[in-house]
Amino acid sequence: MTETNLTISDRIQNQLENLTRAERQLAQSILENYPASGLGTLSALAKGAQVSVPTVARTVQKLGFNGYPEFQAELREELKAKAQNPITKHDTWAEGAPSEHLLNRFTDAVLDNIRNTLGQIDPKEFDKACEMTADTTRHLYIVGGRVTHTLAEYLFLHMQVIRSQITHIQSTSNAWPHYLLDVKEGDVFIIFDMRRYENNTLKLAEMAHAKGARVILFTDQWQSPVHQLAEISFGHRIVVPSAWDSAVTPLLLLETMISTVQNLTWGDTKDRMEVLEDMFDQTKLFRKFT
Repeated sequence: MTETNLTISDRIQNQLENLTRAERQLAQSILENYPASGLGTLSALAKGAQVSVPTVARTVQKLGFNGYPEFQAELREELKAKAQNPITKHDTWAEGAPSEHLLNRFTDAVLDNIRNTLGQIDPKEFDKACEMTADTTRHLYIVGGRVTHTLAEYLFLHMQVIRSQITHIQSTSNAWPHYLLDVKEGDVFIIFDMRRYENNTLKLAEMAHAKGARVILFTDQWQSPVHQLAEISFGHRIVVPSAWDSAVTPLLLLETMISTVQNLTWGDTKDRMEVLEDMFDQTKLFRKFT
């Protein structure tokens, strides 16, 4: 795809590795409400992203524009093309339903969430998180909340097979302080905390961090307060046309992490799987069609 065919979102994603911390913060702000976030004044965009006006001007130039007016003009062209393109209006995911049907609107929202989330993830940070998760010299603790415990349990189930030295803590349980007794410096906590952020989860993270634990956080685009304690934080887009937030994007990243950790530890993991399958055979847990 040539530079002229790239959307502003594409340009941001291609330049993420070349942006400074403040510029990356601005890029994240633009993508969180893309494309409406870039339609206001330069100073309004800077204020919304909590960066300086020079940071906006510098970032716009890094994206290949001569200035903010050219950036905005391109953004308006994108909106115009999207509104007038009959193919875009016609194509739907569920072909038997109209484009405004929830099946199609929900799918569009989920795909947009995935695209914007992955565009903001640093592959090096993701690889580092996987390496920390795969390190069996460190105890791994997995923590979920009232709703996110489903994601925590999903990860825990797979990690039980992949590696040893692992504990699942439910922050909603009154017994969670017991689990902190044996936490050692360098142990790894994977914490799930998405809105509404839970006080128990924050307190658990604070106490684990005080003991020298390293925190990997799965959160949303607004960032849980645990973000301040996390060594690595993944902010997911979760908004869909529903009273409930979507778990599709964090689950996608989670399954990618499971696959990566499995590959990193495959020698030991393969042995563990073989032992587990033998136990399944002995217990006759699963039917065999032989």
